[in-house]
Amino acid sequence: MIDPAAFCRELEARGFSFFSGVPCSYLQGPFARLEERGGYVPAPNEGVAMALAAGAQLAGQRSAVLVQNSGLGNLLDPLTSLLMSYEIPLLIVMSLRGWPQPEDDEPHHAVMGQSTAAVLDAIHLRHGVLEPSEESLWALLDRADAAYRDDSGFVILVPKATFGSCPRPSTGSALTLGRADALAAVAPHLAGALVFSTTGMISRELFGLRDDPANFYMQGSMGHAIGLGLGTALARPDRPVVVVDGDGSTLMHLGGLALVGERQPANLTHLVLDNGTYDSTGGQRTRERPMGWDRLALAVGYRTGAVCETSGEILEALGAIDGIPGPHLVAIRIAPGGATPPRVTSAHSNPEIRARFQREAAGRALAPAGLP
Repeated sequence: MIDPAAFCRELEARGFSFFSGVPCSYLQGPFARLEERGGYVPAPNEGVAMALAAGAQLAGQRSAVLVQNSGLGNLLDPLTSLLMSYEIPLLIVMSLRGWPQPEDDEPHHAVMGQSTAAVLDAIHLRHGVLEPSEESLWALLDRADAAYRDDSGFVILVPKATFGSCPRPSTGSALTLGRADALAAVAPHLAGALVFSTTGMISRELFGLRDDPANFYMQGSMGHAIGLGLGTALARPDRPVVVVDGDGSTLMHLGGLALVGERQPANLTHLVLDNGTYDSTGGQRTRERPMGWDRLALAVGYRTGAVCETSGEILEALGAIDGIPGPHLVAIRIAPGGATPPRVTSAHSNPEIRARFQREAAGRALAPAGLP
């Protein structure tokens, strides 16, 4: 494996000084070391990361973007219409999930894992697969340097077990409520609702706590839980709909919240568990300052917004909106970390999750119970 510190030193020796990205567990080590060194700006999604790096590049700082290949779709617009159109040369370090054998990774990585190289070939962007040796790293960075001199970008594709991992220092959070306790407080209020839970630990935690056919456990498609929930809420205004989101996934596509506020679905409740980190990829931070979720919700048009930090406050906030037309946003600030729950795919395939949820969503109208 490649030592993440050696990777960072090599980039710095070649003049790189600005980094942005969206985390992946395959790149946990490099992310940890870059955060320690400074010069790394966490981005809410891959397209924003690329725009940040391009802006820094235009201002004279050689820049790199670190992302997961599942986010390649978020990159394609700024990649083709900004970087390639204006000939802004960036280095992209991209994890290669779902490759070479898609069955060795989670099912939502299968399509992109087998298509990443073909997509890059289709847009004529140079790339190479990194082997777990410093010699391979040097060779690919030499190719990236050559592309840089041609005002072209270059992609280093990183398979599993290429980089070593690094321990991350404690965040020192003063919050005591954990993810499992927060969801345990929420779970009784989900009865009768159609529930969308975001990808990562939240879906896994909810599955372990309260598996239900009316739960749509998202695997992948990060940032789109609120879009799914809004679409269902508009299609079935007679059914209560709850979206159980995370701070990283909510920040990824904040425009979805504005659309909720504009459409005003009375049957939608949006729960956001905010621990300031991406727990499922190694605990990288989402942002340094806490979000004013209640003020944001009201600003974009939700009928109510609340922030909770204890189980008692959760019960109080959910009780206050019971039977009240929404949309509502309840943010729950929780401590980072916690036990690793079982994967949903240990019991249900993605098509099974879709089929049983669809049967529930097509069922008879229910009077709102618990959450409106």
